Amino acid sequence: MNPFSIRRRELLVGAAAAGLGSVTTATWAQASAWPSKPVNMVVPFPAGGGTDAFARPLAAQFSKSIGKTLVIDNRGGAGGTVGASFAAKAAPDGYNLFMGAVHHAIAPSMYPKLDYDIEKDFIPLFLLANVPQVVVVNPKNVPATNFQQFMDFVKRNPAKLNYGSAGAGTSHHMAGELFKQQTGTFITHIPYRGAGPALQDLIGGQVDMMFDGLGSSAAHIKAGRIKALMVSGPKRNPAFPDVPCAAEVGLPDYTVTTWYGLWAPKGTPADVQARIIDEVRKLGTADELKTTWAANGADFGGMTQQQFAAFVSSEVKRWAAVVKTSGAKLD
Repeated sequence: MNPFSIRRRELLVGAAAAGLGSVTTATWAQASAWPSKPVNMVVPFPAGGGTDAFARPLAAQFSKSIGKTLVIDNRGGAGGTVGASFAAKAAPDGYNLFMGAVHHAIAPSMYPKLDYDIEKDFIPLFLLANVPQVVVVNPKNVPATNFQQFMDFVKRNPAKLNYGSAGAGTSHHMAGELFKQQTGTFITHIPYRGAGPALQDLIGGQVDMMFDGLGSSAAHIKAGRIKALMVSGPKRNPAFPDVPCAAEVGLPDYTVTTWYGLWAPKGTPADVQARIIDEVRKLGTADELKTTWAANGADFGGMTQQQFAAFVSSEVKRWAAVVKTSGAKLD
């Protein structure tokens, strides 16, 4: 059997196994012709944030693989919901993708009047990365060299510190609220239009700290511009072995991760979905992305399309409960 026939059979079997329906000869011709032009990917945050840290390396390698440019369209605002709303209304023709994040599982409980539904208006394709949250501070603003010194300072100076986030309802915001609940502290929330602008103000000293995804903070931590005091979860991150985990500093229940996923607008042809998923899965095993993901302390997603869909649903429910308990509201 020649390579083209083998490839056709793989996609047919993959689509059927994924519950995507049958792929006819006519639609196979469409998939085999894809892409005939550049593909657009909406990133719903400004350049320079955590999403960009994974979107741009992915776009570069994806473009090489498919032979057409994967164009990044940064559309920030309202905790990622502006870009998501735009992407939900894009043509479902295989040339429009959306790279969202955990923020989009939080948004339904924070924004009651969203004009899109992350579960109904999008087709989940692939979990791209899973990154632990990290507590980072501006070392000039916060006189602490370790987590215990930080906690002592916060408790002696209630309401003195503030933290930046990518916007109200983002994982940065909710990670901060969860931290305050579990430590009995108060730190003022300052929302931005994305993690990139928030990080720049953290580096510049306009805000004191962040509960950031390790992917966007990694380079700045290594350069000494900001200081990492703790990573969330039960174990240290291999990329930053000297930074203690939450369990080590007495917060065993503080587990927050920033995950990033790839979606397509509802109605995108099943055969093209299968082709995109196959390309992304292949890239995840290549040295270029493996190196980038490891440097950012991230795991490459290994879920099937159905597992990713179920994961998104579970995250929507999980964060709804956290928002309700915290009493967090849009600032």
